[in-house]
Amino acid sequence: MITQYRNARLIDAAGERCGDLCVEDGTIVFCGPLNWQRADRTVDVRGLVLMPAFIDLHCHLRDPGFPEKETMESGMKAALAGGYAHLCAMANTNPVIDSPSLVVTNLNQAKSLRLCRLTQAAAAGRQLGDEMPTDRTALSRVTNLVSNDGKTILSGDFMRQLLRDSARYGFVVSTHCQPERATVARDIALLREVGGNLHVGHVSRAETVEMIRKAKAEGLPITCEVTPHHLIGFDSDYKVNPPLRTKEDTLALIAGIRDGTIDCLATDHAPHTEADKRNGAAGISNIEYAMQVYLKVFSEHGIPLTRLSEMASLAPAKRLGRKAGLLQAGYPADVTILSTEEESVIHSKQMLSRSHNTPFDGWRVRGRVQATIIEGETRYEYGKIG
Repeated sequence: MITQYRNARLIDAAGERCGDLCVEDGTIVFCGPLNWQRADRTVDVRGLVLMPAFIDLHCHLRDPGFPEKETMESGMKAALAGGYAHLCAMANTNPVIDSPSLVVTNLNQAKSLRLCRLTQAAAAGRQLGDEMPTDRTALSRVTNLVSNDGKTILSGDFMRQLLRDSARYGFVVSTHCQPERATVARDIALLREVGGNLHVGHVSRAETVEMIRKAKAEGLPITCEVTPHHLIGFDSDYKVNPPLRTKEDTLALIAGIRDGTIDCLATDHAPHTEADKRNGAAGISNIEYAMQVYLKVFSEHGIPLTRLSEMASLAPAKRLGRKAGLLQAGYPADVTILSTEEESVIHSKQMLSRSHNTPFDGWRVRGRVQATIIEGETRYEYGKIG
């Protein structure tokens, strides 16, 4: 069956144009100026934006082990409401995802749910430690993302070998860096020494942005990400890791977005119970309104939506080695339909995540996800789950 989305603003990293998008058997077959070919189903999306669905390189689904915080199903439903088609779930679960069998179990669960696509990150060290490495040979057969996120790799020798293994087996190392500046400086030095595939998680400081800018100028294979809360929550004492910084740090992050130093937009969606937060747990539940924050920030700073699409879709796809993130014939029909001009408000009590831990309840943001389409199938429409 061919579905034709007509009269759309078509936006991806390659540019913006008006026209139609045609989908058949889960694949884009046409994208461009008005196409009058026969379609089995026609959807008029006049006034709305079609973009490649978003890919989140960094989130916590808490599955297995913490259903009071989130489950894979609840987290993916929240992600669909935020326009996300593909999630990279961190390994700090119970048990820790540090074996191939645990990775495969979560991948199979995601397939059975038929909500979002999943990349399950595997731990770099047993129980998220930096003393005993996981079996990276075996893990590389079932995932291409390795991370101890939630804990910093403090051992330089452990990190050096991890980078070597990432080059040998082809996986990406996603890091959690606290203290941020010292850890990133060390990891850049190790990358310069031994090579590898380094992705720096949730950058938050101006000095970190500058270090990564200089590393890229050297030609080092490094990428990084920024979260929505670090772009709007400056000078807040709401507890997240890394902490929310100053307005000057935020402006440096926005400059890094503008000049390409920062590659990807990631959520670090980290749901907690109310009791967890009262007891000092660090984290924020944000995946379903993250894109509305990005739309607000990009609009206020004059950054085009083509750049937003690059950072939310194409760059993460490239980092994962996937053919995705563009509205082109032959690409997967993973598409988000957005209204981008309207003002909207974050309502924590309306969130689909099991956890509503956010300091942004009542904040005015921008736009709304109207639908999320994965493999040509509408899996979310505003107000309901497909």
